[in-house]
Amino acid sequence: DTLGRIAAGGYQGVELFDGNLVEFEDSPAVLSDALGRHGLELVGVYSGANFIFDDVLGEELWRIRRAAELGKRFGATQLVVGGGAQRVSEPADDDYARLASALDQVVSIARENGLTATYHPHLSTIVEGPDQVDRIFSQTGIGFCPDLGHLVAAGSDAVDLVTRYADRIPYIHYKDVTADGAFVPLGQGVIDFAGVTSALRDASYDGWVLVELDGYDGDPDEAARANHDYLRALIAG
Repeated sequence: DTLGRIAAGGYQGVELFDGNLVEFEDSPAVLSDALGRHGLELVGVYSGANFIFDDVLGEELWRIRRAAELGKRFGATQLVVGGGAQRVSEPADDDYARLASALDQVVSIARENGLTATYHPHLSTIVEGPDQVDRIFSQTGIGFCPDLGHLVAAGSDAVDLVTRYADRIPYIHYKDVTADGAFVPLGQGVIDFAGVTSALRDASYDGWVLVELDGYDGDPDEAARANHDYLRALIAG
């Protein structure tokens, strides 16, 4: 039902959480048939981990590996990971070093499964704002999947980050947010999508643009169609 509603909104691809894929681990034809029936491609799989606690890192990377293997089975090309748990105290240099090391291992796991690995900075982790983004990407070789809504909500300039890191962006999430932190359909918030799209064009970006909308109170089908129409007009312009 969900895939059918996404397709009805005009979309050609979808990203799923690793937990979504696990539901179909023993019945892969159900998901594969549904994707085919609705003309959708599974573009990416998203997973997350705390990454900074050594005593559970093995289990966390096992889950990332499982996500990559399932993504490969269902035809995904992108492995997106978020994480880097926040402590009660301020994050230390060692936390970023451990996160960077784990992300480099994620790159290897993705490569073994024919996927491209990217890191997705996210609110509630130790990589939220622009200084933290710079800090982690100076220590790891993983690609960058900007979530524009989360980055701007944490104080980043979306156009600046996309411009500066364009050569590390194989995949991107378009998401809008208001000045007070509410997620809204594209074009209803504060993000300069025209500027971001121009920066991607200047960098000859030819990857997927995924649309996300978190915690929205409006009608999801109407929002999906509005986002699709906005995106088509943006790209056409």
